[in-house]
Amino acid sequence: MPKFDRDRFISGLPKAELHLHLEGSLEPELMFALAQRNHIAIPFQTIEEVRAAYSFSNLQDFLDIYYQGASVLQVEQDFYDLTMAYLRHVASDACRHVEVFFDPQTHTDRGIDIGVVIGGISRALADGQTQLGISSKLILCFLRHLDEAAAFATLRAAEPYLDKIFGVGLDSSEVGHPPSKFARVFEAARNKGLHLFAHAGEEGPPEYVWEALDVLKIDRIDHGNRALEDKALVERIVQNGLTLTVCPLSNLSLCVVDNLANHPLRTMLNLGLKATINSDDPAYFGGYLNANWRAIAEALNLTKEELVTLAHNSFAGSYLTQAEKQTHHDAIDAWAARF
Repeated sequence: MPKFDRDRFISGLPKAELHLHLEGSLEPELMFALAQRNHIAIPFQTIEEVRAAYSFSNLQDFLDIYYQGASVLQVEQDFYDLTMAYLRHVASDACRHVEVFFDPQTHTDRGIDIGVVIGGISRALADGQTQLGISSKLILCFLRHLDEAAAFATLRAAEPYLDKIFGVGLDSSEVGHPPSKFARVFEAARNKGLHLFAHAGEEGPPEYVWEALDVLKIDRIDHGNRALEDKALVERIVQNGLTLTVCPLSNLSLCVVDNLANHPLRTMLNLGLKATINSDDPAYFGGYLNANWRAIAEALNLTKEELVTLAHNSFAGSYLTQAEKQTHHDAIDAWAARF
C-alpha cells in the first residue's frame, strides 16, 4: 500500500477560513508598495527590515507593529489590493469560502472614512467570488482596548453599509478587557440583525469565554484555547455545538503554546469540540491557510480522518446555507476518496 501523502492531501483538500484579519495579511512587499504610492513614511528602509520587525513573543508587541503597518492603507484601492492579495493566496490553498475580519477603528482613528474601507474590501470580496470562486462574509471587529463609546460610534458609522457586513467581532488586546465591557454594543448589533463573534480564551482566562457566551451571546468562539482549562465550559461548548476558530501558527508566535507538538487541537477534537484551522494574521505569523494545516498536521501527526473532520468543521462552522455546505462536504469526501 502506498504511503499516505499528507502534504498533497492537504494541498487539494477543500476548506474554509473562519478567522482571518485582513490587516494581518499585509505582506512587507505590499506595505512598501502602498507606502510609496501614498507617500507615507514608514520606519523601514528595506523589505528585510520589515520582516525582521515581524518578530515578537506576545500579543501587544505584535499589535504595535500591526497598527504601524496599517498606516499605509489610505484609499479604497489600497483596501481592495490588500483583500485581493489575500484571496489569491488562499485560492491556491484550495480555500472555497472565507469569513474575514476587519478593524475599522484602526483606520477611522487615522481620519479614513469607514466607507472607503468597506468599499475597497467589499469590492474585492465580490471579485473574489466571480474571479476565484471564493464566497465570503465580512465581519466588523471592535477594538477591545478602546472604550464602549468608540465601539458604538463605529457601529453608527457602519449603518449605511450594513448590507455588506455580516457580523461584528471583538479583537485586539484581550487581557484586562473582558467581553462584558461591550455587552450593550453587542446587544445593539444583534438588534440590527448582525451575527456575533468574539476573541476569547487566547490569552484571557476561561472566564472571558463564559462572558462571551453568556453576556455577549456570541455565535462562534475565536481561539478558545483556554476553554480547555474548565471542564464545565468545554461541556457547555460541546452541548451548544459552537465552533472554535483555532490558529496554530499564531498560537506559536504569540507563545500561547511553546511548541506545536503541545498544541491542544487534537485534544479539542477528542473532546468533541468543533475545532477549525485558520491563519489569523498570516503575514505576521509565518503562513497562510495551508501552512497552518501542514504545520499542525506534522506536529501532531494528524490522520487523514482527523484532517477530513477539520475540513468538514470549517464549512459546518460557517454561515453558508445548508445547500452550500453540503456541496463543500461532498467535495471533501470526493477528495478524500482519491486517497
